[in-house]
Amino acid sequence: MNSASMNARSERLTAALLFSILLMTYVYVFPRWADPNQDARLKMVVAVVDDGTFQIDKYLGTTVDYAKVGDHYYSDKAPGVAFLGIPVYATLRGVLDLPVMDSLVNRLANSESFKATLRADGSGVLEQKVRFAITQIVIAVVVGAIPSAILGVLIYLWLAQVTTSVWLRLIVALGYGLLTPAYAYANTMYGHQLSAALLFGAFYWVSTARKQLSIPALLGIGLLLSYAFVTEYPVALVVSILYFYTFYRLFKLGQWKGVIWVSLSAAVVAAAWMAYNTTVFGGPLTLGYGYSELWLDKHDTGFMSLTLPHFDALWGITFGVFRGLFVLAPWLLWTVPGFWLWWRSGTMRAEFGVTLVSVIAIFLFNSASIMWWGGFAIGPRYLLPALPFLALSIVFALRAWGGTLWLRLALAVLLAWSFVATWGLTLAEQAFPSDAILNPLVEYALPNWQAGNIARNLGTIAGFRGALSFAPLVLLLGLVSAGWWWAWRRSQVVHVERQTITPPASPMVKS
Repeated sequence: MNSASMNARSERLTAALLFSILLMTYVYVFPRWADPNQDARLKMVVAVVDDGTFQIDKYLGTTVDYAKVGDHYYSDKAPGVAFLGIPVYATLRGVLDLPVMDSLVNRLANSESFKATLRADGSGVLEQKVRFAITQIVIAVVVGAIPSAILGVLIYLWLAQVTTSVWLRLIVALGYGLLTPAYAYANTMYGHQLSAALLFGAFYWVSTARKQLSIPALLGIGLLLSYAFVTEYPVALVVSILYFYTFYRLFKLGQWKGVIWVSLSAAVVAAAWMAYNTTVFGGPLTLGYGYSELWLDKHDTGFMSLTLPHFDALWGITFGVFRGLFVLAPWLLWTVPGFWLWWRSGTMRAEFGVTLVSVIAIFLFNSASIMWWGGFAIGPRYLLPALPFLALSIVFALRAWGGTLWLRLALAVLLAWSFVATWGLTLAEQAFPSDAILNPLVEYALPNWQAGNIARNLGTIAGFRGALSFAPLVLLLGLVSAGWWWAWRRSQVVHVERQTITPPASPMVKS
Protein backbone atom coordinates (compact mmCIF):
# COMPACT_ATOMS: atom_id res chain seq x y z
CA MET A 1 0.00 0.00 0.00
CA ASN A 2 1.56 3.30 -1.07
CA SER A 3 1.75 6.52 0.95
CA ALA A 4 -1.29 8.09 -0.72
CA SER A 5 -3.42 5.02 0.00
CA MET A 6 -2.31 4.98 3.64
CA ASN A 7 -3.21 8.64 4.07
CA ALA A 8 -6.60 8.08 2.44
CA ARG A 9 -7.28 5.14 4.77
CA SER A 10 -6.33 7.24 7.79
CA GLU A 11 -8.63 10.04 6.60
CA ARG A 12 -11.55 7.66 6.17
CA LEU A 13 -10.92 6.19 9.61
CA THR A 14 -10.89 9.61 11.28
CA ALA A 15 -13.94 10.80 9.32
CA ALA A 16 -15.83 7.66 10.42
CA LEU A 17 -14.86 8.30 14.04
CA LEU A 18 -15.98 11.92 13.83
CA PHE A 19 -19.31 10.99 12.28
CA SER A 20 -19.87 8.30 14.93
CA ILE A 21 -19.08 10.60 17.86
CA LEU A 22 -21.32 13.38 16.59
CA LEU A 23 -24.23 11.12 15.65
CA MET A 24 -24.15 9.14 18.90
CA THR A 25 -24.01 12.34 20.93
CA TYR A 26 -26.85 13.94 18.99
CA VAL A 27 -29.29 11.02 19.05
CA TYR A 28 -28.62 10.24 22.72
CA VAL A 29 -30.78 13.20 23.80
CA PHE A 30 -34.39 13.22 22.64
CA PRO A 31 -35.82 16.29 20.88
CA ARG A 32 -37.95 18.51 23.10
CA TRP A 33 -41.60 17.44 23.23
CA ALA A 34 -44.48 19.89 23.00
CA ASP A 35 -42.18 22.41 21.32
CA PRO A 36 -44.42 24.75 19.27
CA ASN A 37 -41.82 25.30 16.54
CA GLN A 38 -41.23 21.59 15.99
CA ASP A 39 -44.90 20.72 16.48
CA ALA A 40 -45.91 23.01 13.62
CA ARG A 41 -43.83 20.85 11.26
CA LEU A 42 -44.61 17.51 12.91
CA LYS A 43 -48.35 18.02 12.74
CA MET A 44 -48.19 18.98 9.08
CA VAL A 45 -46.40 15.66 8.48
CA VAL A 46 -49.05 13.70 10.39
CA ALA A 47 -51.92 15.52 8.66
CA VAL A 48 -50.54 14.81 5.19
CA VAL A 49 -49.88 11.11 5.84
CA ASP A 50 -52.90 10.28 8.01
CA ASP A 51 -55.51 12.62 6.52
CA GLY A 52 -54.21 13.51 3.06
CA THR A 53 -54.34 17.25 3.75
CA PHE A 54 -52.06 20.12 4.76
CA GLN A 55 -54.69 21.26 7.27
CA ILE A 56 -53.65 20.75 10.90
CA ASP A 57 -57.01 21.73 12.42
CA LYS A 58 -57.37 18.70 14.69
CA TYR A 59 -53.68 18.66 15.65
CA LEU A 60 -53.23 22.23 16.90
CA GLY A 61 -52.59 21.07 20.47
CA THR A 62 -49.45 22.70 21.82
CA THR A 63 -48.33 24.57 18.73
CA VAL A 64 -48.87 28.29 18.43
CA ASP A 65 -46.93 28.53 15.16
CA TYR A 66 -49.82 28.28 12.73
CA ALA A 67 -51.43 30.20 9.91
CA LYS A 68 -55.19 30.52 9.49
CA VAL A 69 -56.54 30.63 5.95
CA GLY A 70 -60.33 30.81 5.83
CA ASP A 71 -61.62 28.39 8.44
CA HIS A 72 -58.59 26.11 8.44
CA TYR A 73 -55.18 26.05 10.09
CA TYR A 74 -51.80 25.26 8.53
CA SER A 75 -48.17 25.24 9.59
CA ASP A 76 -46.68 28.69 9.06
CA LYS A 77 -43.12 27.35 8.79
CA ALA A 78 -40.95 26.92 5.72
CA PRO A 79 -41.96 23.42 4.50
CA GLY A 80 -38.53 21.87 3.83
CA VAL A 81 -38.31 19.87 7.07
CA ALA A 82 -41.91 18.68 6.83
CA PHE A 83 -41.50 17.61 3.18
CA LEU A 84 -38.63 15.33 4.19
CA GLY A 85 -40.52 14.10 7.23
CA ILE A 86 -43.54 12.93 5.22
CA PRO A 87 -41.90 9.82 3.67
CA VAL A 88 -40.22 9.05 7.00
CA TYR A 89 -43.53 8.99 8.87
CA ALA A 90 -45.28 7.14 6.04
CA THR A 91 -42.69 4.38 6.42
CA LEU A 92 -42.75 4.48 10.22
CA ARG A 93 -46.53 4.36 10.60
CA GLY A 94 -46.68 0.61 10.00
CA VAL A 95 -44.21 0.03 12.83
CA LEU A 96 -46.20 2.23 15.19
CA ASP A 97 -49.24 -0.01 14.74
CA LEU A 98 -47.40 -3.13 15.92
CA PRO A 99 -48.26 -4.69 19.33
CA VAL A 100 -44.78 -3.78 20.56
CA MET A 101 -46.07 -0.22 20.92
CA ASP A 102 -48.32 -1.29 23.79
CA SER A 103 -45.30 -2.79 25.52
CA LEU A 104 -43.33 0.43 25.05
CA VAL A 105 -46.11 2.58 26.48
CA ASN A 106 -46.41 0.30 29.51
CA ARG A 107 -42.64 0.40 30.02
CA LEU A 108 -42.60 4.19 29.97
CA ALA A 109 -45.66 4.46 32.18
CA ASN A 110 -43.99 2.28 34.82
CA SER A 111 -40.49 3.77 34.54
CA GLU A 112 -39.75 5.84 37.64
CA SER A 113 -36.81 7.59 35.94
CA PHE A 114 -38.97 8.54 32.96
CA LYS A 115 -41.94 9.65 35.07
CA ALA A 116 -39.59 11.90 37.01
CA THR A 117 -39.12 13.99 33.85
CA LEU A 118 -42.86 14.60 33.39
CA ARG A 119 -44.61 17.73 34.59
CA ALA A 120 -46.82 17.26 37.62
CA ASP A 121 -49.75 19.01 35.90
CA GLY A 122 -49.36 17.04 32.66
CA SER A 123 -51.54 14.25 31.30
CA GLY A 124 -48.92 11.53 31.83
CA VAL A 125 -47.91 8.85 29.36
CA LEU A 126 -50.58 8.33 26.71
CA GLU A 127 -50.34 6.05 23.66
CA GLN A 128 -51.04 8.86 21.19
CA LYS A 129 -48.39 11.06 22.80
CA VAL A 130 -45.86 8.24 22.61
CA ARG A 131 -46.64 7.76 18.90
CA PHE A 132 -46.06 11.46 18.25
CA ALA A 133 -42.87 11.39 20.32
CA ILE A 134 -41.43 8.40 18.44
CA THR A 135 -42.33 10.01 15.12
CA GLN A 136 -40.63 13.24 16.17
CA ILE A 137 -37.51 11.38 17.33
CA VAL A 138 -37.11 9.43 14.10
CA ILE A 139 -37.74 12.43 11.84
CA ALA A 140 -35.36 14.56 13.91
CA VAL A 141 -32.61 11.98 13.37
CA VAL A 142 -33.19 12.04 9.60
CA VAL A 143 -33.52 15.81 9.10
CA GLY A 144 -31.31 16.98 11.96
CA ALA A 145 -28.84 14.58 13.55
CA ILE A 146 -27.57 12.82 10.43
CA PRO A 147 -27.13 16.03 8.36
CA SER A 148 -25.43 17.71 11.34
CA ALA A 149 -23.01 14.81 11.78
CA ILE A 150 -22.23 14.83 8.06
CA LEU A 151 -21.67 18.58 8.29
CA GLY A 152 -19.05 18.06 11.00
CA VAL A 153 -17.24 15.56 8.76
CA LEU A 154 -17.34 17.96 5.80
CA ILE A 155 -15.76 20.70 7.94
CA TYR A 156 -12.97 18.29 8.91
CA LEU A 157 -12.37 17.22 5.30
CA TRP A 158 -12.50 20.78 3.93
CA LEU A 159 -9.83 21.91 6.36
CA ALA A 160 -7.38 19.45 4.78
CA GLN A 161 -6.87 22.17 2.18
CA VAL A 162 -5.52 24.43 4.93
CA THR A 163 -3.57 22.11 7.25
CA THR A 164 -2.41 18.51 7.37
CA SER A 165 -2.81 18.40 11.16
CA VAL A 166 -5.51 15.90 12.10
CA TRP A 167 -5.75 17.37 15.60
CA LEU A 168 -6.33 20.97 14.54
CA ARG A 169 -9.03 19.86 12.14
CA LEU A 170 -10.67 17.70 14.80
CA ILE A 171 -10.66 20.59 17.30
CA VAL A 172 -12.55 22.78 14.83
CA ALA A 173 -14.98 20.07 13.66
CA LEU A 174 -15.77 18.73 17.14
CA GLY A 175 -15.81 22.25 18.56
CA TYR A 176 -18.38 23.27 15.99
CA GLY A 177 -20.51 20.16 16.44
CA LEU A 178 -20.48 19.92 20.24
CA LEU A 179 -19.46 23.29 21.66
CA THR A 180 -21.76 25.73 19.86
CA PRO A 181 -25.56 26.10 19.72
CA ALA A 182 -25.42 23.67 16.77
CA TYR A 183 -25.37 20.93 19.43
CA ALA A 184 -28.65 22.13 20.92
CA TYR A 185 -30.47 22.03 17.58
CA ALA A 186 -28.78 19.07 15.88
CA ASN A 187 -31.39 16.50 16.88
CA THR A 188 -34.53 18.57 16.37
CA MET A 189 -37.15 19.34 13.73
CA TYR A 190 -36.04 22.96 13.51
CA GLY A 191 -34.75 23.87 10.04
CA HIS A 192 -31.53 25.64 11.05
CA GLN A 193 -29.18 22.67 11.09
CA LEU A 194 -30.59 21.08 7.95
CA SER A 195 -30.20 24.34 6.04
CA ALA A 196 -26.67 24.77 7.42
CA ALA A 197 -25.74 21.27 6.23
CA LEU A 198 -27.23 21.89 2.79
CA LEU A 199 -25.45 25.22 2.37
CA PHE A 200 -22.08 23.92 3.51
CA GLY A 201 -22.53 20.76 1.46
CA ALA A 202 -22.93 22.86 -1.69
CA PHE A 203 -19.94 25.01 -0.71
CA TYR A 204 -17.79 21.93 -0.05
CA TRP A 205 -18.79 20.31 -3.33
CA VAL A 206 -17.94 23.39 -5.37
CA SER A 207 -14.84 24.60 -3.52
CA THR A 208 -13.04 21.24 -3.47
CA ALA A 209 -13.65 20.43 -7.15
CA ARG A 210 -10.36 20.03 -9.01
CA LYS A 211 -11.83 19.03 -12.34
CA GLN A 212 -15.01 19.66 -14.26
CA LEU A 213 -18.12 18.52 -12.42
CA SER A 214 -20.50 15.95 -13.86
CA ILE A 215 -24.10 16.80 -14.72
CA PRO A 216 -25.45 14.83 -11.71
CA ALA A 217 -23.07 16.78 -9.46
CA LEU A 218 -24.25 20.10 -10.90
CA LEU A 219 -27.87 19.08 -10.43
CA GLY A 220 -27.06 18.08 -6.85
CA ILE A 221 -25.51 21.46 -6.08
CA GLY A 222 -28.60 23.24 -7.33
CA LEU A 223 -30.77 20.92 -5.26
CA LEU A 224 -28.79 21.63 -2.08
CA LEU A 225 -28.91 25.40 -2.54
CA SER A 226 -32.59 25.59 -3.35
CA TYR A 227 -33.68 23.18 -0.64
CA ALA A 228 -31.70 25.16 1.93
CA PHE A 229 -33.94 28.13 1.15
CA VAL A 230 -37.13 26.04 1.20
CA THR A 231 -36.05 24.85 4.66
CA GLU A 232 -35.10 28.24 6.14
CA TYR A 233 -36.10 31.44 4.31
CA PRO A 234 -33.52 33.69 6.06
CA VAL A 235 -30.66 31.90 4.26
CA ALA A 236 -31.73 33.42 0.93
CA LEU A 237 -28.78 35.83 1.00
CA VAL A 238 -26.27 33.02 1.53
CA VAL A 239 -27.91 30.95 -1.21
CA SER A 240 -27.39 33.90 -3.58
CA ILE A 241 -23.75 34.27 -2.52
CA LEU A 242 -23.07 30.58 -3.06
CA TYR A 243 -24.87 30.59 -6.42
CA PHE A 244 -22.58 33.31 -7.76
CA TYR A 245 -19.58 31.58 -6.20
CA THR A 246 -20.60 28.41 -8.03
CA PHE A 247 -20.69 30.30 -11.31
CA TYR A 248 -17.22 31.71 -10.56
CA ARG A 249 -15.79 28.26 -9.81
CA LEU A 250 -17.36 26.73 -12.89
CA PHE A 251 -15.86 29.52 -14.97
CA LYS A 252 -12.44 28.76 -13.46
CA LEU A 253 -12.93 25.08 -14.27
CA GLY A 254 -13.78 25.90 -17.86
CA GLN A 255 -17.43 24.85 -17.70
CA TRP A 256 -19.36 28.03 -16.98
CA LYS A 257 -22.33 26.67 -18.92
CA GLY A 258 -22.72 24.12 -16.14
CA VAL A 259 -24.57 26.77 -14.17
CA ILE A 260 -27.55 25.93 -16.40
CA TRP A 261 -27.81 22.51 -14.76
CA VAL A 262 -27.45 24.06 -11.31
CA SER A 263 -30.26 26.49 -12.13
CA LEU A 264 -32.43 23.74 -13.61
CA SER A 265 -32.58 21.60 -10.45
CA ALA A 266 -33.03 24.72 -8.33
CA ALA A 267 -35.95 25.74 -10.52
CA VAL A 268 -37.63 22.36 -10.04
CA VAL A 269 -37.46 22.72 -6.26
CA ALA A 270 -38.68 26.32 -6.49
CA ALA A 271 -41.62 25.25 -8.67
CA ALA A 272 -42.67 22.61 -6.13
CA TRP A 273 -42.37 25.14 -3.30
CA MET A 274 -44.46 27.71 -5.19
CA ALA A 275 -47.07 25.06 -5.97
CA TYR A 276 -47.33 24.35 -2.24
CA ASN A 277 -47.67 28.07 -1.43
CA THR A 278 -50.37 28.48 -4.07
CA THR A 279 -52.30 25.46 -2.81
CA VAL A 280 -52.22 26.49 0.83
CA PHE A 281 -51.83 30.26 0.90
CA GLY A 282 -53.21 31.30 -2.46
CA GLY A 283 -50.08 32.58 -4.23
CA PRO A 284 -46.66 31.24 -5.36
CA LEU A 285 -44.72 33.72 -3.21
CA THR A 286 -47.23 34.02 -0.36
CA LEU A 287 -45.80 32.76 2.94
CA GLY A 288 -47.56 31.34 5.97
CA TYR A 289 -46.30 34.13 8.21
CA GLY A 290 -48.68 36.49 6.41
CA TYR A 291 -51.60 34.50 7.85
CA SER A 292 -50.38 34.07 11.41
CA GLU A 293 -52.98 34.97 14.01
CA LEU A 294 -50.36 35.45 16.71
CA TRP A 295 -47.30 37.74 16.84
CA LEU A 296 -49.10 40.18 14.53
CA ASP A 297 -47.25 43.13 16.06
CA LYS A 298 -43.97 41.41 15.09
CA HIS A 299 -44.92 40.24 11.60
CA ASP A 300 -46.46 43.60 10.68
CA THR A 301 -43.30 45.51 11.64
CA GLY A 302 -41.11 46.40 8.67
CA PHE A 303 -40.93 43.64 6.04
CA MET A 304 -42.10 40.43 7.72
CA SER A 305 -40.58 41.60 11.06
CA LEU A 306 -37.36 42.86 9.40
CA THR A 307 -36.22 46.46 9.87
CA LEU A 308 -32.62 47.69 9.98
CA PRO A 309 -29.78 46.26 12.07
CA HIS A 310 -29.83 47.81 15.53
CA PHE A 311 -27.34 47.88 18.37
CA ASP A 312 -29.46 46.01 20.92
CA ALA A 313 -29.67 43.03 18.60
CA LEU A 314 -26.01 43.18 17.55
CA TRP A 315 -24.94 43.15 21.19
CA GLY A 316 -27.58 40.64 22.21
CA ILE A 317 -26.60 37.99 19.66
CA THR A 318 -22.88 38.34 20.36
CA PHE A 319 -22.04 39.29 23.98
CA GLY A 320 -25.38 39.60 25.76
CA VAL A 321 -25.98 37.10 28.60
CA PHE A 322 -29.52 36.55 27.25
CA ARG A 323 -28.64 35.02 23.84
CA GLY A 324 -24.99 35.93 23.21
CA LEU A 325 -23.08 33.52 20.97
CA PHE A 326 -19.73 34.38 22.56
CA VAL A 327 -21.14 33.97 26.05
CA LEU A 328 -22.34 30.47 25.20
CA ALA A 329 -19.39 29.47 22.98
CA PRO A 330 -16.49 31.88 23.67
CA TRP A 331 -13.98 29.65 21.85
CA LEU A 332 -15.53 31.06 18.64
CA LEU A 333 -13.78 34.36 19.44
CA TRP A 334 -10.78 32.80 17.71
CA THR A 335 -12.59 33.52 14.46
CA VAL A 336 -11.60 37.18 14.74
CA PRO A 337 -7.85 36.62 14.45
CA GLY A 338 -8.63 33.62 12.26
CA PHE A 339 -10.17 35.68 9.48
CA TRP A 340 -7.37 38.22 9.75
CA LEU A 341 -4.68 35.53 9.47
CA TRP A 342 -6.58 33.88 6.62
CA TRP A 343 -6.50 37.13 4.66
CA ARG A 344 -2.82 37.65 5.42
CA SER A 345 -2.00 34.14 4.23
CA GLY A 346 -3.10 35.12 0.70
CA THR A 347 -4.58 31.66 0.11
CA MET A 348 -8.07 30.76 -1.07
CA ARG A 349 -9.13 34.38 -1.41
CA ALA A 350 -12.44 33.54 -3.10
CA GLU A 351 -13.37 31.11 -0.32
CA PHE A 352 -12.31 33.69 2.26
CA GLY A 353 -14.71 36.19 0.71
CA VAL A 354 -17.58 33.69 0.49
CA THR A 355 -17.30 32.60 4.12
CA LEU A 356 -16.84 36.10 5.54
CA VAL A 357 -19.64 37.67 3.52
CA SER A 358 -21.99 34.77 4.30
CA VAL A 359 -21.35 35.19 8.03
CA ILE A 360 -21.85 38.95 7.86
CA ALA A 361 -25.06 38.54 5.85
CA ILE A 362 -26.64 36.26 8.43
CA PHE A 363 -25.47 38.45 11.32
CA LEU A 364 -27.01 41.53 9.73
CA PHE A 365 -30.22 39.67 8.91
CA ASN A 366 -30.56 38.49 12.51
CA SER A 367 -29.78 41.94 13.92
CA ALA A 368 -32.48 43.45 11.68
CA SER A 369 -35.18 41.14 13.07
CA ILE A 370 -37.64 42.68 15.50
CA MET A 371 -37.58 39.32 17.32
CA TRP A 372 -33.85 38.66 17.08
CA TRP A 373 -33.72 36.47 20.21
CA GLY A 374 -35.83 33.74 18.57
CA GLY A 375 -38.39 33.15 21.32
CA PHE A 376 -37.74 30.09 23.47
CA ALA A 377 -34.19 29.30 22.40
CA ILE A 378 -30.62 28.42 23.26
CA GLY A 379 -28.28 31.10 22.02
CA PRO A 380 -28.96 33.06 18.82
CA ARG A 381 -30.58 30.26 16.83
CA TYR A 382 -31.00 32.36 13.68
CA LEU A 383 -27.20 32.43 13.40
CA LEU A 384 -26.87 28.65 13.13
CA PRO A 385 -26.47 28.53 9.32
CA ALA A 386 -23.48 30.89 9.65
CA LEU A 387 -21.58 28.84 12.21
CA PRO A 388 -19.95 26.28 9.86
CA PHE A 389 -18.49 29.12 7.77
CA LEU A 390 -17.48 30.99 10.91
CA ALA A 391 -15.63 27.97 12.29
CA LEU A 392 -13.42 27.49 9.23
CA SER A 393 -11.32 30.55 9.96
CA ILE A 394 -10.35 29.28 13.43
CA VAL A 395 -7.89 26.79 11.98
CA PHE A 396 -5.74 29.65 10.67
CA ALA A 397 -5.36 30.99 14.23
CA LEU A 398 -4.67 27.52 15.61
CA ARG A 399 -2.13 26.85 12.89
CA ALA A 400 -0.27 30.10 13.54
CA TRP A 401 -0.47 30.27 17.34
CA GLY A 402 -1.15 26.70 18.43
CA GLY A 403 2.43 26.22 19.57
CA THR A 404 2.34 29.12 22.03
CA LEU A 405 1.81 27.75 25.54
CA TRP A 406 -0.27 30.58 26.99
CA LEU A 407 -2.48 30.69 23.92
CA ARG A 408 -3.02 26.95 24.14
CA LEU A 409 -4.04 27.39 27.77
CA ALA A 410 -6.40 30.21 26.79
CA LEU A 411 -7.98 28.01 24.13
CA ALA A 412 -8.39 25.18 26.64
CA VAL A 413 -10.17 27.52 29.06
CA LEU A 414 -12.49 28.82 26.34
CA LEU A 415 -13.28 25.29 25.17
CA ALA A 416 -14.02 24.22 28.74
CA TRP A 417 -16.33 27.18 29.30
CA SER A 418 -18.07 26.49 25.98
CA PHE A 419 -18.67 22.90 27.08
CA VAL A 420 -20.08 23.87 30.47
CA ALA A 421 -22.29 26.63 29.04
CA THR A 422 -23.51 24.88 25.90
CA TRP A 423 -24.16 21.47 27.43
CA GLY A 424 -25.37 22.94 30.69
CA LEU A 425 -28.05 24.98 28.95
CA THR A 426 -28.90 22.44 26.23
CA LEU A 427 -29.50 19.57 28.64
CA ALA A 428 -31.39 21.46 31.35
CA GLU A 429 -35.12 20.80 31.79
CA GLN A 430 -37.49 19.40 29.16
CA ALA A 431 -37.92 22.55 27.07
CA PHE A 432 -35.75 25.34 25.74
CA PRO A 433 -35.55 28.33 28.11
CA SER A 434 -38.30 30.93 27.91
CA ASP A 435 -37.53 34.36 26.50
CA ALA A 436 -38.76 35.75 29.80
CA ILE A 437 -35.57 34.43 31.44
CA LEU A 438 -32.93 37.11 30.95
CA ASN A 439 -29.93 35.13 32.21
CA PRO A 440 -30.61 31.51 31.17
CA LEU A 441 -27.30 30.10 32.45
CA VAL A 442 -27.86 31.35 35.99
CA GLU A 443 -31.66 31.39 36.18
CA TYR A 444 -32.43 28.27 34.12
CA ALA A 445 -29.50 25.89 33.62
CA LEU A 446 -28.02 26.04 37.12
CA PRO A 447 -31.21 25.44 39.16
CA ASN A 448 -32.34 22.62 36.86
CA TRP A 449 -29.01 20.82 37.11
CA GLN A 450 -29.07 21.25 40.88
CA ALA A 451 -32.54 19.70 40.93
CA GLY A 452 -31.48 16.86 38.61
CA ASN A 453 -34.01 17.98 36.00
CA ILE A 454 -32.14 16.88 32.87
CA ALA A 455 -33.44 16.50 29.32
CA ARG A 456 -34.85 13.06 28.49
CA ASN A 457 -32.31 10.76 26.91
CA LEU A 458 -31.53 7.11 26.25
CA GLY A 459 -30.04 6.79 29.72
CA THR A 460 -33.39 7.87 31.17
CA ILE A 461 -35.14 5.02 29.36
CA ALA A 462 -32.49 2.63 30.75
CA GLY A 463 -33.37 3.71 34.28
CA PHE A 464 -30.69 6.30 35.07
CA ARG A 465 -31.63 9.64 36.61
CA GLY A 466 -30.23 13.15 36.40
CA ALA A 467 -26.63 13.64 35.34
CA LEU A 468 -25.98 9.91 35.81
CA SER A 469 -28.15 9.26 32.75
CA PHE A 470 -25.20 10.38 30.60
CA ALA A 471 -22.86 7.71 31.98
CA PRO A 472 -23.66 5.25 29.14
CA LEU A 473 -22.88 7.92 26.56
CA VAL A 474 -19.53 8.75 28.18
CA LEU A 475 -18.62 5.05 28.27
CA LEU A 476 -19.65 4.51 24.65
CA LEU A 477 -17.74 7.54 23.40
CA GLY A 478 -14.70 6.42 25.36
CA LEU A 479 -14.77 2.97 23.78
CA VAL A 480 -15.21 4.36 20.26
CA SER A 481 -12.41 6.89 20.73
CA ALA A 482 -10.08 4.24 22.16
CA GLY A 483 -10.78 1.99 19.19
CA TRP A 484 -10.05 4.81 16.78
CA TRP A 485 -6.83 5.74 18.61
CA TRP A 486 -5.57 2.16 18.39
CA ALA A 487 -6.42 1.85 14.69
CA TRP A 488 -5.04 5.30 13.84
CA ARG A 489 -1.77 4.76 15.69
CA ARG A 490 -1.39 1.37 14.05
CA SER A 491 -1.87 2.92 10.60
CA GLN A 492 0.76 5.57 11.40
CA VAL A 493 3.27 2.98 12.59
CA VAL A 494 2.74 0.85 9.49
CA HIS A 495 3.12 3.95 7.34
CA VAL A 496 6.46 4.87 8.97
CA GLU A 497 7.73 1.30 8.72
CA ARG A 498 6.96 1.16 5.01
CA GLN A 499 8.78 4.44 4.45
CA THR A 500 11.92 3.26 6.26
CA ILE A 501 12.27 -0.05 4.41
CA THR A 502 15.24 0.19 2.05
CA PRO A 503 14.44 -1.30 -1.36
CA PRO A 504 16.76 -4.08 -2.50
CA ALA A 505 19.57 -3.10 -4.87
CA SER A 506 18.82 -3.72 -8.51
CA PRO A 507 20.93 -6.55 -10.03
CA MET A 508 23.70 -5.33 -12.28
CA VAL A 509 23.15 -5.93 -15.94
CA LYS A 510 26.19 -7.07 -17.79
CA SER A 511 26.88 -5.27 -20.97
